[in-house]
Amino acid sequence: MKKTTWKHADFFRAMDVWAPKHLAYDWDNVGLQIGSFNAITSKVLITLDVTESVVDEAIEKGMNLIIAHHPLLFQPLKQINMDTPKGRTVQKLIKNDITVYASHTNLDAANNGVNDMLATELKLTHTTPLVPVYNEKNYKVVIYVPESHIEKIRQAFAESGAGYIGNYSHCTFQSPGQGTFKPLEGTDPYIGEQDKITYVDEYKIETIVPESILSNVVKSILSAHPYEEPAYDIYPLENKTTNFGIGRIGNLTEPTTLDSFIKTVKTQFQLEGIRISGNKDKKIKRVAILGGSGEKYVSHAMRKKADVYITGDMTFHIAQDAAEMGLTVIDAGHYIEKVMKYYTKQKLAQTMELDKDFIEVSEINTDPFQFV
Repeated sequence: MKKTTWKHADFFRAMDVWAPKHLAYDWDNVGLQIGSFNAITSKVLITLDVTESVVDEAIEKGMNLIIAHHPLLFQPLKQINMDTPKGRTVQKLIKNDITVYASHTNLDAANNGVNDMLATELKLTHTTPLVPVYNEKNYKVVIYVPESHIEKIRQAFAESGAGYIGNYSHCTFQSPGQGTFKPLEGTDPYIGEQDKITYVDEYKIETIVPESILSNVVKSILSAHPYEEPAYDIYPLENKTTNFGIGRIGNLTEPTTLDSFIKTVKTQFQLEGIRISGNKDKKIKRVAILGGSGEKYVSHAMRKKADVYITGDMTFHIAQDAAEMGLTVIDAGHYIEKVMKYYTKQKLAQTMELDKDFIEVSEINTDPFQFV
């Protein structure tokens, strides 16, 4: 049955499965910013930034949960001065019972996160992380279950974050067999009788689980299992690890000139103008892109033989150094990360089976810059 009542914690869990908090940099502040885990969610607003105008938009539309990319509370607040924009923003959130949740550098590094979104917009192929930040070991979890509870276990796997391979979810394998057990004194068996060997047609269902969520997955499937003492196995996988990182590097489907590629970048990210360094006639095939402020990763783009590096907030001397090394740079601005609004809406609506009007994208432009 489709779920109709949601708590904020349900959305937090969905975001944490997609972009686990341990992927965030240690200087970052992700997760709950202001508000409640247990409040009933009325409607959800997705935004890049939490500004006063975005909060006004949420109030006007009757939304009580904001999911943002950039944290509202990045540096510790020493005071909440309601005569300032930040103070008024905090005041309005609290007065109107609006919760704010942020998924920042963890969403940058996550598979199908912000940097994959940017690469997808440019139709890059064979992409890999530009800057590796985390390598996670995977496990195979196997549990034995009566046929009546196969789907319940499979759903428990998926909801706790297991069974995700690339862009596929609910990845499991099952095989039939026969289990035996003898309930002893003091037991309350779901199937069978005390002191008698019981033969049960069961299924073995198995899936892949990242190390960071292993304990939660096991807890989830044991909770969903009907037996008092479910049988399960955990195997470390030596043949599979998951690499996470910020930025992406990949290839265009066909080589093009820098001049032509600039037009593509401006069109795909709806930009009025961009800054570039490089010869417009240069042939472009291999592209590195990193959302946000990525100037300190110029060397990574060079080492991975990028023809062009797209990022934001590039300063004069770093761009000059890149040019001298032969790396073409496109400063497309920090605001290209706005693509996360649309992809995040799509992701949550799909994974949580939400009605299309339950979650909306903020219409507020929070880019402080404009071309004149």
